[in-house]
Amino acid sequence: MPATVLTEAQSAALRHVRDVALRDRPAALAVIAKHLAGSGTSYRYEEVLAAVTAHGRLTLNFHPDRLLRDGRTVAEALDEEGVYRSQFETGIGNGGLTAFPGGDRDVWEAALFGGAYQRPGVLPAERPRYGGLNLLDHPDGACPRFGSCHLRLRPEALARATFCFGDSHLGPTEVGTAVVFEPVLAALLSATEGTGVSLGVAGMDTGTLLRALLRRRERASEQAGRALDDYIEAQVHGELSLARDVEAVVCDPSFRGTREGRLLAATAARHGFALRWHPGFELAVDDVDAEFRGPDIPPLAARVHAEFARPGEPLHAALVGRAAASLVREPRRWADRGPAEVTHQHLKQLWHVLVRFGRPA
Repeated sequence: MPATVLTEAQSAALRHVRDVALRDRPAALAVIAKHLAGSGTSYRYEEVLAAVTAHGRLTLNFHPDRLLRDGRTVAEALDEEGVYRSQFETGIGNGGLTAFPGGDRDVWEAALFGGAYQRPGVLPAERPRYGGLNLLDHPDGACPRFGSCHLRLRPEALARATFCFGDSHLGPTEVGTAVVFEPVLAALLSATEGTGVSLGVAGMDTGTLLRALLRRRERASEQAGRALDDYIEAQVHGELSLARDVEAVVCDPSFRGTREGRLLAATAARHGFALRWHPGFELAVDDVDAEFRGPDIPPLAARVHAEFARPGEPLHAALVGRAAASLVREPRRWADRGPAEVTHQHLKQLWHVLVRFGRPA
């Protein structure tokens, strides 16, 4: 298929981030040099940057069973349309639901991209798609917080992506592109120094991170990253075509044998990319932590399991999805819990508990 042609707004967004990164590059290089010198390795920053672009993969996490405004599931829409759409088009998401003019997402995109997408005549379809940069080949993708499955993009997509360290709704100042990545790398190395937390992997200091990154393709692992807060966010500009841009869809094993699993398999076969399965996250109801996401989550977990689990099933992604679909289709069933948006948020937090504490399926 021909390469993606960017619109004027999309090109302007990329230029703005590149220019900001170029401005900040000298200071970032000094930070990188400091951390490399103290890492216990002999790597040069050019080697590290080359490894990022050679082996980093863009992943877009999603829940295949969530319902769109028109009643279709995400898996159905992917199968029928052959493209991955942004929240400005779908109206759903697994973070905040503020993708409308004047909403929080619109405001932070204006700051991040220099107002490129706020120009007159810019369409919702032109907005970027959000994902993450999976540097260490974690099987659950770069940002499992936002979905149990993920699309793994082909390397060519890196050229039209922008990056920031941390979630864009927090107003990060360290941004970059694939060719001017130094500010993001400096922020990543600074995060590993002293805290021992990077990309969802506890105990990974700067030297360990660099050695893992420079092991190239042999470093692929079955160890989940479990990244809920620590990740390099990526914004992919331009249309995201399944046939042209996707290398693989990586699915949670709870969808094996389900309608969503069959749809994703058919979509992969139709568009010529791989279907893979990651180890998944499972948890017994009694093991749901009451502190991690608050005291409302254990009783919700018990209710979800009691009302939607099949015999012998633990808590897993597809089970949480059945409850989420019921919340949309049967709102009166959940009326005793108060506003639907509160229960919607609690179901997201139940998924976060699974990512944080769940065992492989």
